[in-house]
Amino acid sequence: MALPAYKTSFLESCLSANVLTFGTFTLKSGRHSPYFFNAGIFNTASLLSALSTAYAHTIITFLAENPSIPKPDVIFGPAYKGIPLACATLLELNRIDPATWGSVSYSYNRKEAKDHGEGGNIVGAALKGKTVLVIDDVITAGTAMRETLNLVAKEGGKVVGFTVALDRLEKMPGPKDENGVEDDAPRMSAMGQIRKEYGVPTTSIVTLDDLIKLMQAKGNEADMKRLEEYRAKYQASD
Repeated sequence: MALPAYKTSFLESCLSANVLTFGTFTLKSGRHSPYFFNAGIFNTASLLSALSTAYAHTIITFLAENPSIPKPDVIFGPAYKGIPLACATLLELNRIDPATWGSVSYSYNRKEAKDHGEGGNIVGAALKGKTVLVIDDVITAGTAMRETLNLVAKEGGKVVGFTVALDRLEKMPGPKDENGVEDDAPRMSAMGQIRKEYGVPTTSIVTLDDLIKLMQAKGNEADMKRLEEYRAKYQASD
């Protein structure tokens, strides 16, 4: 099955701007990955437009396919990378469907609470009593995602969804032996673990599976094979 146009366009933008690169990369987990995704490179108007368009279409599709999820009152971007993502995505949602999204607000957190002026830890819309959709770039071990979920709850909001750019679909890192080799026990992905722990629906613009499909469509057999081998080695059990 072919990828939706917005996913293909997003991945093509990632490849052309070297946001998504192939090689051998050592991740924070210590794993050696054949690809690397750096959302910080989305630093021009055209690239930010491509990114926000992809987020917007992902969110619209996500809500349409999950009618039990309420439309969010607030789009929340965790500091720091999530801040421009939330702002740009809400603008694009409003451009696509102003009747639905024109009244939706955005907000983000400070790294340190402000003790003067208006004070507090949240900039933008207050979260108390609001339904909140969180936007972030990627998820690795889920630590930052847990911090965000706890922050929103502390502020009196309710997270109804979590959206990231890329879901690597790989199991969370496990214990290593004396040689630094990770065990091969089955485990959930970070996204799956968050869904299980918090009951929060999650989605992503693209997944590792989508990237493999694109490489197949391009006839890039070498990178496709390396991606498939990595997926098989670290595939999550959820």
